[in-house]
Amino acid sequence: MNIARARLVNQGIANPTFDQPGDVVAWLGALQAQDYLGSLWTIGLRMVSATERDIEAAIAARTIVRTWPMRGTLHFVAAHDVHWLLELLTPRVIAQSAGRYRQLALDEATFAQSKALFAKALQGGQQFTRDEMVQVLEQANIATAGQRGYHILGRSAQDGLICFGAPRGKQQTFTLLDEWIPPTKPLARDEALAELTKRYFTSHGPALLADFVWWSGLTSKDARIGVELAKAHLEEITIDDQRYWFAAEAPRRQADGAALYLLPGFDEFMLGYTDRHASLDALHAKKIQPGGNGIFSPTIVIDGKVTGTWKRTFKRGALVIELAPFRPLTAVEHDAFRSAAQRYGEFLGLPVSQVLPA
Repeated sequence: MNIARARLVNQGIANPTFDQPGDVVAWLGALQAQDYLGSLWTIGLRMVSATERDIEAAIAARTIVRTWPMRGTLHFVAAHDVHWLLELLTPRVIAQSAGRYRQLALDEATFAQSKALFAKALQGGQQFTRDEMVQVLEQANIATAGQRGYHILGRSAQDGLICFGAPRGKQQTFTLLDEWIPPTKPLARDEALAELTKRYFTSHGPALLADFVWWSGLTSKDARIGVELAKAHLEEITIDDQRYWFAAEAPRRQADGAALYLLPGFDEFMLGYTDRHASLDALHAKKIQPGGNGIFSPTIVIDGKVTGTWKRTFKRGALVIELAPFRPLTAVEHDAFRSAAQRYGEFLGLPVSQVLPA
């Protein structure tokens, strides 16, 4: 089995079949959305046809929602999953943040007071920008400097009080979660563990147990329990003495080896795993994460392998894509790049001006 090619298919990048943003997000279980604009493309490239406006329309229609369910990082999740995912995953995130809370002099009384202020300010469907949320706190003499405001917002979301609403122009807004997404029937803990495990290995497989632990933020013990609970839906294969899990009914189609994909920096194809050797040569790892600070560059993927990086700029109303490949591209790969660039331009609704390497 070619792990990288299988992941391209199972993640929905190769041969996309999804028509709705909510279906993409539900399939992946969750997708990192720290880079808001990049995360829109993460969804769009897995759809048969999509524009940036289509993804933002799904946010406004409340079929997908952006919040802090796992790893202390922003993710998109499907609306019908948000409540049980928060309940399952955030208690450990909160516990792991205790040291940072102490550094910032944030205690449970401050969090409780902040949530009460937000609940009152946002009731009735109100949506506030980040600056407006900070103002609510500052007016009550709750200091927000030095990342205190960020952690108060994140904790309020992890506790299930707030989530992101619809963007107001270029600004993100916050609103009350239970008003934005009415609560669904809760899942028992084992049921939630089984569901998340099945989703992960179905969409991200073949993957290691350690990959799932990293991605979900669960303990190794809970991850193993999840695998046992979901085992009827999974298969395993041993490659180079490592046990990989994937869906028992995984698609048998193969990724097109000649296809080239322009992935955003925080795409699940990279961020969904702690072991990335199947797709990324260790020699190039620092080129993908140049500062070693958790910021990932957008990647060029050919035949499942990260083959370079790219960046976008805008000039005179057109999209300019600059490539930094790790090796010279062949004529066939140049053609594949033009197709990928055209697709991304259509997603943004802009004509494309391509800048190819010499």
